[in-house]
Amino acid sequence: MPRFSSNISMMFMEHDFIDRFQAAQDAGFGAVEIQFPYDIEPKELLAAKESAGVEVAVINIPAGDLTSGGPGLAAMPGREDQFKAAVEQAHKYAEIIKPLNMNVLPGWPPMDQFSRDECLDVLAGNLRYAAEALADTGTKALVEAVNTHDRPGFLLYTSAQAIDVIQAADHENLALEYDLYHMQIMEGNLVNRMTEILAHIGHIQFADTPGRHEPGTGEINYPFVFEALDKMGWQGWLGAEYVPTGPTSETLNWLQPYL
Repeated sequence: MPRFSSNISMMFMEHDFIDRFQAAQDAGFGAVEIQFPYDIEPKELLAAKESAGVEVAVINIPAGDLTSGGPGLAAMPGREDQFKAAVEQAHKYAEIIKPLNMNVLPGWPPMDQFSRDECLDVLAGNLRYAAEALADTGTKALVEAVNTHDRPGFLLYTSAQAIDVIQAADHENLALEYDLYHMQIMEGNLVNRMTEILAHIGHIQFADTPGRHEPGTGEINYPFVFEALDKMGWQGWLGAEYVPTGPTSETLNWLQPYL
């Protein structure tokens, strides 16, 4: 039976942030995801996690100016020390709230200043550093590919590119975050592709397309996809990371068969 987590940075926005842990659990989610939790003390997050009885499936490692339109840290030559500092900050959170995974966002380094190979080399080195640094916390480092329609210029935009850089980084504590929304836009053929690369995948996220809303609002046959993942033997969380079309509790018809 599939197990679902909720990205509470995008969902349950009708609740104060700390209250979203319990709201997610009340709705039937066994885990939560948080994009960037660093404006909240980790002990406060831990208390909310434990009170609601949920796991933390994934949070992002700080990405510098990426969230304000800049190139970010992870693949930007010359920002390696800033990336290490971001990992150190993430490590403090990992020690306390014990997320299963922490995701590295490659960003969009300027190709008019650096070659793609330069940026990929920097990314591989930074991924290796993050994977090693997080290993003692039990948290796995992830990296994901993102569609270039929503994020033009994003460095990794196919699953093959992401796997290539994971293999270049060559660390056992590193895996792929496979986002069905992004990969439907860039690749399609979701079930066959996941069958091929399941051993590389550390976490799966989803939203429907177009629109990045809840399952049932777009073109992806999610009951088929979830059943196929179950048959593949996927044991991890499936992360709902969508923009609800209304209050989140009113967008969960897709979840009911799995409760």
